[in-house]
Amino acid sequence: MPSWLRDAVFYEIYPQSFYDTNGDGIGDFHGIMQKLDYIKSLGCNALWINPCFDSPFNDAGYDVRDYKMAAPRYGTNEDLFQLFQEAHKRGIHVLLDLVPGHTSEEHEWFKKSSQAQKNVYSNRYIWTDFCFKPATGFPYIAGESDRNGAYLLNFFKCQPALNYGFLSPKESWQLPTDHPDCIATREAMKDVMRFWLSHGCDGFRVDMAFSLVKNDDKDHSGTSAIWRDVRAMLDTDYPEAAMVSEWSDPNIALNAGFHMDFYLNSNNGYTTLMRDYDIEKEDKSYFKTDGSDISRFLADYLPKYKKTKDIGYISFITGNHDTIRARYNLSVSELKLAYAFLLTMPGVPFIYYGDEIGMRYQDLPTKEGGYFRTGSRTPMQWNHDKNLGFSAADPNKLYLPVDGTEGASTVADEQNDPDSLWNTVHKILMLRHKNPDLQADGSFEVYETKDRLFAYRRGNFLLTVNPSKTETNLSVPFAVKTEFELGSCSVAKDGIIVGPQSFCIFKDTLI
Repeated sequence: MPSWLRDAVFYEIYPQSFYDTNGDGIGDFHGIMQKLDYIKSLGCNALWINPCFDSPFNDAGYDVRDYKMAAPRYGTNEDLFQLFQEAHKRGIHVLLDLVPGHTSEEHEWFKKSSQAQKNVYSNRYIWTDFCFKPATGFPYIAGESDRNGAYLLNFFKCQPALNYGFLSPKESWQLPTDHPDCIATREAMKDVMRFWLSHGCDGFRVDMAFSLVKNDDKDHSGTSAIWRDVRAMLDTDYPEAAMVSEWSDPNIALNAGFHMDFYLNSNNGYTTLMRDYDIEKEDKSYFKTDGSDISRFLADYLPKYKKTKDIGYISFITGNHDTIRARYNLSVSELKLAYAFLLTMPGVPFIYYGDEIGMRYQDLPTKEGGYFRTGSRTPMQWNHDKNLGFSAADPNKLYLPVDGTEGASTVADEQNDPDSLWNTVHKILMLRHKNPDLQADGSFEVYETKDRLFAYRRGNFLLTVNPSKTETNLSVPFAVKTEFELGSCSVAKDGIIVGPQSFCIFKDTLI
């Protein structure tokens, strides 16, 4: 396990929208470099940069055209290498976004695989052996190449699936996972990882990590075997390199060799905290002032945590480039409670750029395959200069429009307001960095749930969150002092009083 993960707090950057230094309306590597001190000042000491490899950008970079070349819109390979160096000078680690399940249809591998004449890349992708009516059970595309066959997709139409094999082949064109050509695909991806790691990258966020082996079993044993092989390579050659998976099943992902797994798509987990999509019209997620209790979250999270706490980390997120921003349905006061909770839970947390200032979701037409996600990818709001400080370009040349509504939050305003969301996040992160009990490996146990109050222990700290409008008393048969107060909290004779819409951290004075 990379030692630096114990105290890591990640900041996710969507490079198109972070900071533009050359006036073309698109963010770039130099923009990230210029804002590293800002990221450090917030309290983040690690970065996840969304796809920045060469791409036609039909899916915002998740359609890779060349894994070993930086996207020219952001800069050069040398610029990216410099970004690694500048980040490391500030004690910041950098993860790149690896897309192992598919490439762009413009990738050179795919062009060669599409040729009628057999070659070393013919089986780099999954092709049926005939172009008409392939009984695949998967989405496929035919009639667009010289090859007599249909290729399988891994996501959008422009993203053909790389061939890692089938766990149980049923057709002549389905190769087993130990076929030399499937092994070659795995080794090619390891080669890509080694290339960036050798130039200063600190690891990878892995897109659709579960999607490699087709016809896999419910435990994803075929795909897991591939990732364990990758982990063995990292442990030997790059032991401080980290991997976080987009899997949302930590028991499988962490046993497959990942160090972290995002807590995202669980049916009764993350969404019940932040935005309850399962309830029509009225959002009853936990952090809504008039929301539900925390029982559904605990029923999902606790078994996952207990099974995996000794082998890796569950990563909570404030949001990401694929989710509707939390500000869409939560007020600033509700966000303060939510982020205070997420950033004091076990595991390694991730903050999506702009969430720290409560950036709003924008209703926008799709851009680069974003569809509904496009509204969560708008430019970072730095100050009240042109384009809210994101770019000097003409507004109609921006990658996406800035938030033009009245009262759009900016970093400058938030930093100058002691009671802002930014300063709440900053204070919580400083407290987390100062106290190992609040970091990734610190212990965790439920202390009590009472109505909508949730109290939990982390080492010698007792943390309480009360998103309701009602003050709640909690019996505490040990001496405590208030360490952090958001809202109103007080120590009474036989316990504590947690005010409405409050988050508090108490320290056990006898430990």
